[in-house]
Amino acid sequence: MNKTLALLSLLIAPLALPLHAQQYPVKSIRMVVPFPPGGPTDIVARLVAQKMTEAFGQQVMVDNRGGAGGAIGTEQVAKSAPDGYTLIMGTIGGLAVAKSLNSKLGYDTLRDLAPITQSVNVTSVLVIHPSVPAKNVKELLALAKNTGKKLNYASSGNGTITHLAGELLKLMGKVDITHVAYKGGAPALVALVSGEVDMSYENTLIITPHIKSGKIKGLAVTSAKRSALLPDLPTIGETLPGYSASGWYGLLAPAATPKPIITRLHAEAVKALRAPDVVEKLSGQGAEPVANTPEEFTAFIRSETDKWANLVKAANMRTD
Repeated sequence: MNKTLALLSLLIAPLALPLHAQQYPVKSIRMVVPFPPGGPTDIVARLVAQKMTEAFGQQVMVDNRGGAGGAIGTEQVAKSAPDGYTLIMGTIGGLAVAKSLNSKLGYDTLRDLAPITQSVNVTSVLVIHPSVPAKNVKELLALAKNTGKKLNYASSGNGTITHLAGELLKLMGKVDITHVAYKGGAPALVALVSGEVDMSYENTLIITPHIKSGKIKGLAVTSAKRSALLPDLPTIGETLPGYSASGWYGLLAPAATPKPIITRLHAEAVKALRAPDVVEKLSGQGAEPVANTPEEFTAFIRSETDKWANLVKAANMRTD
């Protein structure tokens, strides 16, 4: 009798899942990118969304919701229905840094969002407009200290990795360079190429062609190690030992999204990130696919939040 009951419980267990979890997805899915179109986060999201669309048989649509360094789009998803139909391709800024920058932030990442997988690690490049008379980081720092013209740098928004990279350079290099925040990587790049700003820290996903064309000058990469994509560029750490500022993106859903849906989303996102053509495209632009577990991504977000809180405090960075 006990064996019969045990067998019945195994057969009935799947039926205990919510109906929408059993049938998921039955309609299109919205993947929010918290930056304007054309930027590096947008590039990664669209590659993943296309593969997930093919796997699900339902459209995974990228929805660009820029502003506040990614915090606006992130908060929107955090407050969405936990049904698996609204996701975010979040970034270090909105997920791990915004909490330290803004005491009035309307969400808490690990309370209000459910991590699915870290998508990629990305490297930024310290780039300058050709009119800036510096050939390396050492000359740039000397210029910032000695020139009568105060230099400025563009970022993709307050609290983004490009903002953090700039503040870390100022702190470690003991220079004063003015921060100019834009609403994403693409607008910041336009400002740099046009000469509106002197320098920036642009993602390899969008900056490499402009360096190779000579429209802008690449001085160094922000990562701890040299980039295989741009091997001739030194790291900033070679001039300022200990300097390291790399970005990352990841896929999340609202908290309380049913576990079976998170599991399904994770499986398809990982397949997408490990697809040979996606790996080739990302690696060819300097991005490293990660595709870890929800638990690993959760622990990573927690460690990154603690790490960058120290810089925010030391640099006295605030947005509220």
